[in-house]
Amino acid sequence: MNLAAMDPKNYDAQLQQKRIKLEKTFADFNPPALEVFASEPMHYRMRAEFRMWHDGDDLYYYMFDKALNAKVRCDQYLPAGVLINEMMAELIAELIPNPALRYKLFQIDFLSTLSGEILVSLLYHRQLDEEWREQATLLKAKLSAQFNVNIIGRARKQKIDLDKDYVTETLTINAKQLHYKQIENSFTQPNAKVSVKMLEWAIDVTQNSQGDLLELYCGNGNFTIALAQNFKRVLATELAKPSVDAAQYNIDINQVNNVQIIRMSAEDFSDAMAKKRQFRRLEGIDLDSYDCNTIFVDPPRAGIDPETLKLIQGYERILYISCNPETLNDNLQTLSQTHKISRFALFDQFPYTDHMESGVLLERK
Repeated sequence: MNLAAMDPKNYDAQLQQKRIKLEKTFADFNPPALEVFASEPMHYRMRAEFRMWHDGDDLYYYMFDKALNAKVRCDQYLPAGVLINEMMAELIAELIPNPALRYKLFQIDFLSTLSGEILVSLLYHRQLDEEWREQATLLKAKLSAQFNVNIIGRARKQKIDLDKDYVTETLTINAKQLHYKQIENSFTQPNAKVSVKMLEWAIDVTQNSQGDLLELYCGNGNFTIALAQNFKRVLATELAKPSVDAAQYNIDINQVNNVQIIRMSAEDFSDAMAKKRQFRRLEGIDLDSYDCNTIFVDPPRAGIDPETLKLIQGYERILYISCNPETLNDNLQTLSQTHKISRFALFDQFPYTDHMESGVLLERK
């Protein structure tokens, strides 16, 4: 983290540098004009994590600044949403005079939403006892006068939920509200307003689609639910059980009735589609009944494995959201043999960092 680089006055310049770098990286694929979706220059992150420093009677948040090679005190944090910054100040004031809550506290994680919920996780280098629960319950009651807050205590092999371990985000996508359960410690996009732009872009590029959609790496159903309106049916895969549970919950609360979630890795699903192996989790699901002309992938930073690349090359259209331009570039070396890029986008999920979120729509040549 380079805190000095996080200056709103430099936002447009850093975004332009990303635009130039992305265009140069993918120039060999002759993509169309890059569509650029900017972030808010400050207060854009819905998540934040801080280590805690104990200095006598004082207690404060800090981060490690790689540029300075030193820890930096963070009484406020410019990238974090306004709600997180407000909570930071109120929470630390309550923790400092409370020995039961501050003893061996080493980290605090915040997960917030645009819809006004915030989840606070307190992490300790000790086991939590009944006194901690009592004091945390009093803390929650006091903070609840100002915030829609839940508190979690964590220690080694221990987790205490005072109420629930998730928040429910509400995003307005093309004037329609979609609701998403976001679980503590599970992956969510940190920049909610840019996530809205990503979802609206994905809906736009898949308009007038024919048949069904196959989605790999569906997570909590973030894209699944938004894209379902453009297809007859959606078949989506995800390996992580908490994400699958959240995706099914999100499908239900959004009253989406044309989505089937399968708990499988992309690699195993590729084997199933190639009929290399049979899987118990696919019993009762007729894969041959799906007429998927479009496949959507949002892989981890490592990109897509060779067998799955072969699978997705069999589809007319490939919608690929990437959090790593290097692995996207590598994967496009293969995919460009059969497909051409027809839409190309940069989403500034992570301002003031080198990280870039991008999207491509590929259509068969």
